[in-house]
Amino acid sequence: MILDCAVIGGGPAGLNAALVLGRSRRKTILFDDNKPRNTVTSESHGFITRDGINPQELKRIAQEELSSYPDVRTEKQRVHRINKENRLFKVETENGKVYSAKKIILATGFQEVLPDIPLVKDFYGKSLFNCPFCDGWELRDRPLAVVADDHKAFHLAKLVSNWTNDLIIFTNGKEVISPEEQELLKSKGICINEKKIATFIGEEGMLERIQFEDGTSVFREGGFITTEWIQAASFKSSLEYTLNEQGGIETDSWQRTETEGVFACGDTRIAGPSQLIIAAAEGCMAAMSVNGALTEEKFN
Repeated sequence: MILDCAVIGGGPAGLNAALVLGRSRRKTILFDDNKPRNTVTSESHGFITRDGINPQELKRIAQEELSSYPDVRTEKQRVHRINKENRLFKVETENGKVYSAKKIILATGFQEVLPDIPLVKDFYGKSLFNCPFCDGWELRDRPLAVVADDHKAFHLAKLVSNWTNDLIIFTNGKEVISPEEQELLKSKGICINEKKIATFIGEEGMLERIQFEDGTSVFREGGFITTEWIQAASFKSSLEYTLNEQGGIETDSWQRTETEGVFACGDTRIAGPSQLIIAAAEGCMAAMSVNGALTEEKFN
């Protein structure tokens, strides 16, 4: 059987894309290897009616809703290869099965690379985060840290200052903030610490102190760190698409890539503050775009 669309990735973007395709009576397969980026997250925020929900519970509800649509099936397989042959896409999974689809939606997302600081993984997702919009409210009015050793330090600190008046920037041994930026930050009561970080101190993922290589330490109860972002997808492919300056897949406003029949949505496109509601909305848009393209092909 030739599928109308194969959706690669079972996060909010892929799930919502599959939902809209199912409601459009499109033969759809959703590939989900169940290795989401937000496994360290216990609560997700900013999604109206779902504020504070556990990401896995959100996923369970979504999959339950998808089961109502007979044209959608989920394969808990990792995609190994995608190639375009004539006007069809051949999707091969790691277990060797091959599926044919008229359209592809890439919703595989990003994977963050944490800074190379001892024990950072122990605190990430519990008291250290990357998105103030996602977790700033829970850390409000506490002594917070911004840990960033690149140009993003200045912008992130300005943003985090909306949630606390007790903020220190830790650049981990780097000089990344210009004298003009330093003066502006200090005028707003934001301190800068350029010492090299030795480790984070705390219990059960809750930050208590940041310790430096010179033996000194500073009391902090949480904060935000900058990460690098890489495409989570590891499949081999002959598909052609352009990456933007953030490493995301470039699309137009209808989520179309430069390869005919290939669409991208969610964190696959944009790295940085990742809101479930934005990813889900892009999945909806990608699905409507796929449906529109299939409809035009039917009548042409």
